[in-house]
Amino acid sequence: MNISVLVDYVLIALVGGVGSILANRGIAVFNDGLRPIMPEYLEGKIDRKELAATSFAVSFGLIIGFGIPVSIGSTILVAHSILLAADIIGTWTPANKWGTALAGVVGAVYGVGLLFGLSFIVSAFKMLPVNFLGALSLLGGPILLAFCAFPALAVASQHGAKKGMITFGATFVAYLLATKFGVFSVGNGIKITLNPIGMSLLVAMLFMLYFAAQIKGEGTSNASLVNVFSARVSRIKKNWIWLSIMGGLITAASSVLIIAVDVLPQQLLVKGQVMEAAIATLARAIGFIPLVFSTAIVTGVYGMAGTTIIFAIGLLLKGNPIVAFIAGFVWMWIEVQALAGTAKGLDKFPGLRDMGEHIRTSLTDTIAIALLIGAALACNKMAPNLGYFWVIGVWLLNKKLKKPLVDMAVGPIAAIALGILLNLLRIVHLF
Repeated sequence: MNISVLVDYVLIALVGGVGSILANRGIAVFNDGLRPIMPEYLEGKIDRKELAATSFAVSFGLIIGFGIPVSIGSTILVAHSILLAADIIGTWTPANKWGTALAGVVGAVYGVGLLFGLSFIVSAFKMLPVNFLGALSLLGGPILLAFCAFPALAVASQHGAKKGMITFGATFVAYLLATKFGVFSVGNGIKITLNPIGMSLLVAMLFMLYFAAQIKGEGTSNASLVNVFSARVSRIKKNWIWLSIMGGLITAASSVLIIAVDVLPQQLLVKGQVMEAAIATLARAIGFIPLVFSTAIVTGVYGMAGTTIIFAIGLLLKGNPIVAFIAGFVWMWIEVQALAGTAKGLDKFPGLRDMGEHIRTSLTDTIAIALLIGAALACNKMAPNLGYFWVIGVWLLNKKLKKPLVDMAVGPIAAIALGILLNLLRIVHLF
């Protein structure tokens, strides 16, 4: 095992281990849906069993249905596959010093097993009668450009369809112009190439920020939250060392390209487009600042990856895990210290404060439809014509289930299920 591979395994073990410890001690969790439940446990309103059951219910489906399926076929893990698991491991282990130690060990073992297991799966795919790994690579194809549409959708949701269409049109034009005129010669044979996806996303984000910034006010909602929940803000600040260590570890893991915050940056990294992945990561993080800060103030429990800006910092420091760890450590400390001030500052720009909710909804809708289209392309490559039938049928039938899978999970699961089914059919000579 060479040194770079060893570093990968050590980092992923530390991310899984420390993340599980944070969840075990109620310092931080990754799932935004679990964070509001944590105070109920910390204040004795629910017991540990109820907390563990809730953690499992809100996270397991995303791990199995989204995080791991999207990570298969790549050595770059989607954060959901490990950080959501850390939530579960941390809440399922006892709330004492032995339970904390156990959470750290189990989380570390899970992280190593996840990274090794995905590599093993890739090798195993090559031995199958029908190797569908190549087809699975099409899953993320539509995401790269479709992602650029989410700001227009967010603008339409927040400011109306007209402004959404203006943003969409500007995004479309930016892509065309960057494609046609995005190569510049600066002399001595040196050329600078503007990435069309990155430029169109940048233009879309600028429009989204411009429209949101036009809504001004002197509200005091966040300021009031800070005053009412000052003890919970203090609790987060008291745990700054643990949060900073986690921030450093995630940043270092991001810098060596073993973990990405979401599927779009992951797909860009697979294609070697690191700067574009950093821009996409930063764009995503902007939408999560109001949510992370507001829920942190109310609950006294921070986000395991903070505002997720640390993922972008890691990408900008690619290949320098030690420097990345220090930068992530410092940045997470800054986030924690700025928690109250930033939340109060957002009151002056309620449009920016409210923008986060629209961004998150738009991101989810965009990724879900892009993964569905990608799954259709992947399945059709595995089994021409039959593949479209399979994906459409699975998508529609999922809607009829009493407990349907989240939309983002349907496409990847349908593609993997078809690949397995085709191998079984090959064995009995039906395919």
